[in-house]
Amino acid sequence: MKFTAEQIAGILEGEVEGNPQAEVFKLAKIEEGVEGSLTFLANPKYNNFIYTTQATITIVNRSFEAEQALSTTLIKVEDAYKAFSKLLEYYNQVKLMKSGIEQPSFVSDNVTYGDGLYLGAFCYVGKNVTIGKEVKIYPNTFIGDNVTIGNHCILFAGVRIYSETVIGNNCTIHSGTIVGSDGFGFAPKEDGTYDKVPQIGNVIIEDNVEIGSCSTIDRATLGSTVIRKGAKLDNQIQIAHNVEIGENTVIAAQTGIAGSTKIGKNCMIGGQVGIVGHLTIGDGVRIQAQSGIGKNLKDGDVVQGSPAFGYGDFAKSYVHFKNLPKMVSDFEEVKKSINSSK
Repeated sequence: MKFTAEQIAGILEGEVEGNPQAEVFKLAKIEEGVEGSLTFLANPKYNNFIYTTQATITIVNRSFEAEQALSTTLIKVEDAYKAFSKLLEYYNQVKLMKSGIEQPSFVSDNVTYGDGLYLGAFCYVGKNVTIGKEVKIYPNTFIGDNVTIGNHCILFAGVRIYSETVIGNNCTIHSGTIVGSDGFGFAPKEDGTYDKVPQIGNVIIEDNVEIGSCSTIDRATLGSTVIRKGAKLDNQIQIAHNVEIGENTVIAAQTGIAGSTKIGKNCMIGGQVGIVGHLTIGDGVRIQAQSGIGKNLKDGDVVQGSPAFGYGDFAKSYVHFKNLPKMVSDFEEVKKSINSSK
């Protein structure tokens, strides 16, 4: 897909300096720009690259004035970084602008869906499913019975949505993620074996949620596992049954949250964090990477370690911990000195 400098300037409300019909079909960093690519210059420390770049078009701030001859066509805007970000968003929308039902795929007779549906090949859509408008479902995706999907959602290839799941508007779920699988519920028996506890609840994902690749969100035993609006989950995250993730909370990769824990809004949870079940994590909590959480945390807590404790105390303690070998050596020298003086 090609765009001219004139078209791009129209999207960004910018001005062209150079050839308005210059065409680009890909994006590049300014130092790696080649013919046919579009780049941008926002940081002054990269100014020298604009004189050597082979990029066909470069987005710059209106204040930029060339000190040497340029081979690239300029598009001048108020803020080059924001303009380039806007262009990336537009490019992504165009790239994902697919529609229609590809074959082979299976759609149950009683499925309802809005305008602009894209359903990729080898998808399965179960009974009583409701899908909103402008939804994009990529190949090899499974959608179970009685699922509801809101408007403007994207489900990338290989997503699995189990029955009774409810997904809001403007949600994105990346490849390999499973939503609504059984929670980890087993009752021990006297002979050492286990009876499976039926998991008959569901998962509710509210509006504007994004879930990374290869994550798993378990259905509730009873009631719902809930991901509140605006939450962002990274790749390879485990959310157990009956967990609740608060609004606008962000969770980094490889974090695991055990059953029935409630996490507040606007929290930031680092990678490889482990949180045990039946806890309450307050609003605005910050949990540093690789921490282990075994107790409730109040609003605004910042913790680190395993088991985690206050971040400030952890940092101070670590200074002493890494000096422990020297401290032990010094202590031994003091002991020797005391013993020799007796």
